This record gives sequence, structure tokens and C-alpha cells, in this order.
Amino acid sequence: MVKAKVYIYANAFDGFPKAGDLEIVEEELKPIKDGEFLAEAEFLSVDPYMRGYAPAFKIGTPIIGGQIALIQESKNPNFPVGKYIFGQFGWRTHTVSNGLPNPKDAMSQYVLPDFKGLSPSLGLGVLGMPGNTAYFGLLEICHPKQGETVVISGAAGAVGSHVGQIAKLKGCKVIGIAGSDDKGKMLIDDLKFDGFVNYKDKDFRKVLRQTTPNGIDCYFDNVGGEISSTVISQMNLFGRISVCGAISAYNEKNPKASVIQGPLTMKQLKMEGFIVTRWYDRWMEGINQNLDWVKEGKIKYRETVTVGFENMFQAFTDMLKGVNYGKAIVRVKSIVK
Repeated sequence: MVKAKVYIYANAFDGFPKAGDLEIVEEELKPIKDGEFLAEAEFLSVDPYMRGYAPAFKIGTPIIGGQIALIQESKNPNFPVGKYIFGQFGWRTHTVSNGLPNPKDAMSQYVLPDFKGLSPSLGLGVLGMPGNTAYFGLLEICHPKQGETVVISGAAGAVGSHVGQIAKLKGCKVIGIAGSDDKGKMLIDDLKFDGFVNYKDKDFRKVLRQTTPNGIDCYFDNVGGEISSTVISQMNLFGRISVCGAISAYNEKNPKASVIQGPLTMKQLKMEGFIVTRWYDRWMEGINQNLDWVKEGKIKYRETVTVGFENMFQAFTDMLKGVNYGKAIVRVKSIVK
């Protein structure tokens, strides 16, 4: 009998998540039946959306989230033993699944394509949901054109750092917003962004204007709040805004920001939010294009790796504080096969 370790909501988050809000429990799994398989997690994801969605979940239910797992047993020919899969299984070490699509989550589970020698952990980042979020969220909503200025908030994270590199491939001037000068150095030196603005700078509004002397044509918004209100107020006529998230407000009880309807109207801006599974029917298009760019050296990536399933909560709160560079993941064991 296989025992799975599972994180559950023990207490509802009240502001920033605290120790004791989550609890690890054990769950005995029944032997697999025909059509089922057993998967063991090797890499688990921590993402901002987990905090944003938390109020919708009941106490005692498992934490949501994606993982890369290795199939240990199988009675399902579509999920053979030894294959790596992405599974929207939550924060758990072992899972029994029938492999059928979840009507509430189009990308609930799938066998990873050939990553051509790259780590399967990338299925949680540049070759998974964050990579596709950057690919579709920028290209399908902002439609960046050569010579335009693209600004990205949360620019040092898994999505933002990827968005900026795609924008550079499209011939754009790219400005990243992040919360430390070290992250700014990484964006400019490693990822070849054209500029960086620290949102903690007391003169943020002024510095942003100086860094974008020709205005802003596209804004990829990961954070919301006053940062985004400031960016939007400095956009050009007919600018486009792709809204990916609002991490600045996830832990705030009474979030506030300046009114944006004025610049939206006067500058005739287009602002559109999205959930990346909108493009589930093109999912492998995004992964394969990102894989090509990575193998060609056109897209770089970073992973911030925390080791140990028991350290999931620490990795989660570090990510919410912006400690991570690139994709934040948890490696279940110190040594992965």
C-alpha cells in the first residue's frame, strides 16, 4: 500500500500565509485498477495564482498546483511506466489517476514531449504553463510590433523574464520592473533587456518616464496595484495591456490603486485579462516553439530550486516575497534519478 503525503488547507489565509495555515497529512492509496496509473512527484510548482485562488477552496482540501511526476505503475497504455508527466495533482507526493481530462482543467495531465536532453523540471516553467503564459499572453493580446516599447512588471519571475525575451525576438525595446537592483542586473546583463526600473524607488514614476522616453506601447501586467496604474498612465495612444495577474494585491485585505479609467479612455487603450488554458488546443505549439528557442539559445531561463517536500511552504512564501529568480520549484528529493 502506497502512502502519499499531501498538503491541505488547515486555516484560511488571512493576509500573508503563515506557518500553521497548511498541514501535511498522509493518505493511503488503493492499488491501481485497469485504466489507472500511479505517479510519484519529482518536481512541484509554486506559483502566485495559488495565493490568488486560495479563498475559493474549503478548509481541509488539498493545495492546488502542478507537478512533474514519474509513472511508477500503470494499467493505462497512454501513460506508460517510466514516462514523465505533467499533472495538475496539487501538493502531494503520489497520485493515482485514470488519465482522463478534468472538465474543470483542460491541461490536467499529459505525457511530457521530448525535451531533447533538458531537465523534465522545465515542464513547470519555460516548457510548461509559465512559458505558454508568456508566449500566448504577449503575442495573442499585445501583438508587439518591431520598434515598440514593451514594459513588464514582475519581470524577473518565470513569466515576466520569458515575456521580455520574446519581445526582444520581435524587435521591441524591453523594460523590466522588479524589486531589487540585483534582479535588474540579471535582466539587463543576462537576458538583454534594454532597461530596468526598481518599483521600490521613491521616484519610480519619474524613473519610468525617463527609461521610456518614447512612451509605452505594450504592458504585460503581472502585479496590478499602483505599479500598474503608474505604467498605464504613461502609455501611448492605442497601447495594449495584457493582464496576467495581480500579485501585489493577493495578500492585501484592502488593496488600493489610482483610477485608471482616465488614461484608458483618453489614450484609447486595450486592456485584456486572460487564463492561459484559453489556448489549450494550441498547448504543444507553445511548448515546441519555446523548446526551439531554448535549444537555439534565444531564450534563457533560471530556476530557483528548493529541496524537500517538507519545504513546500517556505518555497511558496519566498516566491510571494519575490525571492526567486525565474521559476520557483521544489525538488522532492535531494537526488533525482
